[in-house]
Amino acid sequence: MITVAGRIAKRIREEARRLGMASQEYLVELVTQGLDPRDQVVEYVESAKELLEGAREELERGDVRQVAEKAWGAAALVVKAYAEWREGRRLTSHKELWEYKRVMERDVGEWVHNAWMNAVGMHVCFYEGWCVGEDVGRALEEIARLVEGVERRVKLG
Repeated sequence: MITVAGRIAKRIREEARRLGMASQEYLVELVTQGLDPRDQVVEYVESAKELLEGAREELERGDVRQVAEKAWGAAALVVKAYAEWREGRRLTSHKELWEYKRVMERDVGEWVHNAWMNAVGMHVCFYEGWCVGEDVGRALEEIARLVEGVERRVKLG
């Protein structure tokens, strides 16, 4: 584990927020630039799984906003993983994530829509802070299903 504090940590949080990303999602993007596409898919999926694990730990501690941030980040990363795996396409905006979610609905199943909408709710929750533990717990289950579904589809782990 690497700990980043002070000005650099603040800069990471600010840049991630500006881009609408979870901090870890932002760091994954930075680190995976230039990787072989297959390695990038692995990093996206494995990072999404780590975010889910962290979200579950935060849920036990009652930090709803951190659960929401991590849940959103996990969903965004697996949509990016799927696009990279399927077409070698690197998604860089919220618009592209939304558009690619539709591709996933056709390929993986209509249930992807519900998982994605839960993730979007978590994104809003992180910024607005209005949701409660029960809300994020349910959303986390749907997002975990999305992560597992993408992992199976791209045949990792």
